[in-house]
Amino acid sequence: MKKVLLALAVFSFLSPALAELKTKTVEYKDGDKVLEGYLAYDDSLQGKRPGILVVHEWNGLGHYAKGRADQLAKLGYVAFAADIYGKGVRPSTFEACKAESGKFYANRGMLRRRAKAGLSELKKNELVDQKKIAAIGYCFGGTTVLELGRSGADVAGIVTFHGGLDNPKPADAKNIKAKVLVCQGGADQFTLSSVPAFKKEMDDAKVDYKFVTYKGAVHGFTNPDNDGKTPGLKYDEKADKASWKEMKKFFKKLFNS
Repeated sequence: MKKVLLALAVFSFLSPALAELKTKTVEYKDGDKVLEGYLAYDDSLQGKRPGILVVHEWNGLGHYAKGRADQLAKLGYVAFAADIYGKGVRPSTFEACKAESGKFYANRGMLRRRAKAGLSELKKNELVDQKKIAAIGYCFGGTTVLELGRSGADVAGIVTFHGGLDNPKPADAKNIKAKVLVCQGGADQFTLSSVPAFKKEMDDAKVDYKFVTYKGAVHGFTNPDNDGKTPGLKYDEKADKASWKEMKKFFKKLFNS
């Protein structure tokens, strides 16, 4: 009987930890366009906490961005993975991803608007500390969070992982209020040519930024789904872990936590 009681006591002690992560699909809008994001937070924590907007790669909101939101929630943040493309728009082929992302690369105003819609949805959450909000993005999502900053959005921090760095309107960098962390592959053939112009853009606008390069890493280095079958796109475990650690340090200093 004592063993049973002890087992029950241990289970009751551990069970909150087993059920602390709360997630849900959230439908919201940009004008008439229906979007479908993903919210994650730790229900065992008390009080308000920093909120992190997560923006997906060029294949739309899927398991990878949602997984990153879960990781952030486990670190104590409220994470909202935004949907830039729209409900049900999840391209699966190289050509389809290029076509869908291309619509937004060509229309930065629409891209900023979709990012702002996601940010607004994050801010609605009662657990979010409105003074402690940041945004992170991967590849296409990296471009998106930079455009969010260039729009003048009120965010404290921006982190990009192997993100697109080009900007048709460099002067808009003066609108960035956030501190910026850029994690880039040293052998990323898709972004290398944009690095000098990006750094000049940040320097000219006097943006508080840090640019970290991971030697030998190519595009998409944080995503295990990138198996190297597509040229120039491959997961790099060392760079992935190092960049995530860099982000955690960035947020700890940013939020004084």
